Amino acid sequence: MTEAQKPAPRRSFLKSAAAGAVGAGALATPMVSQAQTVSFRFQSTWPAKDIFHEYATDFAKKVNDMAGNRLKIEVLPSGSVVPAFQLLDAVNKGTLDGGHGVVAYHYGKANSLALWGSGPAFGMDPNMVLAWHYYGGGKALLEEIYKSLNIDVVSFLYGPMPTQPLGWFKKPVRTVADLKGLKFRTVGLAVDVFKELGAAVNPLPGGEIVPALDRGLIDAAEFNNASSDRLLGFPDVVKNCMLQSFHQSGEQFEILFNKGKYDALPAELRAVIDYAVQAASADMSWKAIQRNSQDYIELKTKDKINFFKTPDPVLRAQLAAWDKVTTAKSAEQPLFKKVMDSQRAFAQRAGSWQNDYMVDFKMAWNHYFRPAKKG
Repeated sequence: MTEAQKPAPRRSFLKSAAAGAVGAGALATPMVSQAQTVSFRFQSTWPAKDIFHEYATDFAKKVNDMAGNRLKIEVLPSGSVVPAFQLLDAVNKGTLDGGHGVVAYHYGKANSLALWGSGPAFGMDPNMVLAWHYYGGGKALLEEIYKSLNIDVVSFLYGPMPTQPLGWFKKPVRTVADLKGLKFRTVGLAVDVFKELGAAVNPLPGGEIVPALDRGLIDAAEFNNASSDRLLGFPDVVKNCMLQSFHQSGEQFEILFNKGKYDALPAELRAVIDYAVQAASADMSWKAIQRNSQDYIELKTKDKINFFKTPDPVLRAQLAAWDKVTTAKSAEQPLFKKVMDSQRAFAQRAGSWQNDYMVDFKMAWNHYFRPAKKG
C-alpha cells in the first residue's frame, strides 16, 4: 500500500489558480491594435479665417476623436500646398491625402460637376440635393464623371448650405439690365448664367474676392453666407447685399480622399470616416443657423449694410438663363444630360412630396414677429 499524497499547500494552490486565471483572461480579452497612427494631410479651399475652414476642421476633429490614436487628419488652409482650384489634382496625385471644398470648383474639368450646387436644381433645396446624391443615383453619377476624367479619388458630399445671396454690389440691383457689363465674381455653372445675363465673369477663389473688389478689378461679387462674407471683409468694401438667388441655391461641401490612401485603411476606419461625414453634415447645418443669423444681425447693425431682396424679375431671368445654358450643354455632353435627367426625375417626385407636406413656416414667423399693420 502506497503512502497517501499530502494535500498541496494553500499558497501553492492560490498561485496556480491565479496563473490559470491570467491565462484565461488573456484569451478572453480582445486584442487591442498597437498599429502606428496613420496621418493624413488635408487642405481646404478656404482661408483660415473663413467659417468654411472651421467646418473642415470640425470634420477632421470628429474623425480624430472617434479613431483614437489610429487615424489623425490635419487640415491646412487654402494655398498652403496648392491653390484652391488645384485641390482635386493634388488629391488625385497624392500630393495631398485629402481635401475640403465644393464640387463646383472642378467646373473647369467637366461642366457636369457644377450640377452639384449650381443652379436651381429643379426646385430642390440643398438637403434634397444631398438626398438625390445618396439615395437617388447622384453618387454613382459623380463617380462615373471622375472615372471619365481619370480622377482616382473617394468623394463624400455633406453639409447643406443655406441659399446664397445674389451678391454684393455698389448699387442695388433693380432690374436685369443692372447686371449688364458688370465685372462679377462667381463660380461653377453660375459663370454661364451670369454671362447669359450680360455680366463679365471672373471665377476667383474665396480669398481673392475682397482684394479684387477693393482694387476695382471686379465691380461686384457673390460668395456664400453672412458669416463667410463678414469674415472675408465684404462689408469693408461694399455696402449693398442682394439676398436670394438661384445661381447657387442647392450647394453642399465635398470631402476628398486620395483613393489609394483611403483604400489602404482598415474597414473600421473607413466606417469612422463615413459616419463622421454624416455627423459633420448635421453639425454644420446647425452651426450655420446659429452663426449666420448672428452675423446677419451684426452686418445690419454694426457694419451698416443695406440688404435688399433680389427682385422677382431678376430671379425669373436667372431661371430662363439656366434653362438656356443647360439645354445647350445637355445637347453637347451626354454625361451632363444624364445628371440633369436624374435630378429632374428625383426632384419631380421628392419636390411634390415636400411642397405638399411642408407647412409655410414664414406664416408662423410673421404671426409672432411681424404683426399685421393696423388700418
